[in-house]
Amino acid sequence: MTKILKPVLPLMLLGASLLNAQEVRIASHVSALAPLYSQAKNFSSEVNSKVKTKHDFKIFPNAQLGKEKALITNLKAGSLEMIVVASGILKLDKKLGIFDLPWIFQDRAHVQRAMKAGLYDEVKKTIESNSENIKVLGIYENGFRHIMNSKRAIETPRDLRGLKIRISGGKFRQDVFRKMGATPQKVAWKETFTALQTGVVDGAEAATYGFYGQKHYEVLKYLSLTNHIYTPSFLLVSKKFFNSLSNEDQKIFEEVGKSITDAQYVEAAKLETKYFKDMEGKVSINKINLPLFTKKVSKTYASYEKKFGKDWLEIINNTKE
Repeated sequence: MTKILKPVLPLMLLGASLLNAQEVRIASHVSALAPLYSQAKNFSSEVNSKVKTKHDFKIFPNAQLGKEKALITNLKAGSLEMIVVASGILKLDKKLGIFDLPWIFQDRAHVQRAMKAGLYDEVKKTIESNSENIKVLGIYENGFRHIMNSKRAIETPRDLRGLKIRISGGKFRQDVFRKMGATPQKVAWKETFTALQTGVVDGAEAATYGFYGQKHYEVLKYLSLTNHIYTPSFLLVSKKFFNSLSNEDQKIFEEVGKSITDAQYVEAAKLETKYFKDMEGKVSINKINLPLFTKKVSKTYASYEKKFGKDWLEIINNTKE
């Protein structure tokens, strides 16, 4: 009898643990191919390895619970526990438009140095001060953005002239493309493939996983590694939900949100490398003449500084190599 009961008891305890688990939804507007999915998955796994009573984490990618704007709205209202989003949250304060400035970061390592030198704390404080029910648990990576198009390789600013490019983001990003001679176009992301296929637009700018996931390589010929914009991702929690946690669990949520940061940058780099490799042979991939581009946009930085000051710019510039 004892031999039969021994393996059953752990199962009974596991069942009781699951019954007592609190459901925690982590929603995102992008697909499971994005680094954001990995961030949600790794956060939930790490938290449950540390808490006394496991949480019932459920991850909803691909806008299953709404597009980015709706997710942010629902988080503010306290009707959603957690989200992982990108540029949508930057609209809370125009100073966050610094992430729409072109070529402001040299590479992923530069982003990490700037964040550790104080940019992380400044961005976190700005987001939280603009929304009383949002708490930032982590700032990671959505990715560097590149350009794909059907006409020609983009190697110099001249190559962008006359191209209709689907562009997301704020005023600074739109202005940069106009200065290069391109025509920014607003097209819903899910409609972009058809717009490219039918010639409504000539190309698009996006993070690598976006091109890969939407199979833009099936209708476009050129992928130019412009790295023109770096977009962070944000792991956010509703304060209504966060305040319902025990003090011990609150501490664990915050500690895990920070502790997984370095690993998430590594994971984002691996994903990008994989998607580049998978697209080789399907599109022509080229690098750009970077100095020609940065020369064209130097006034953009001065425009930002005039409006929002130079404190954040100094953090970024002082961490360049």
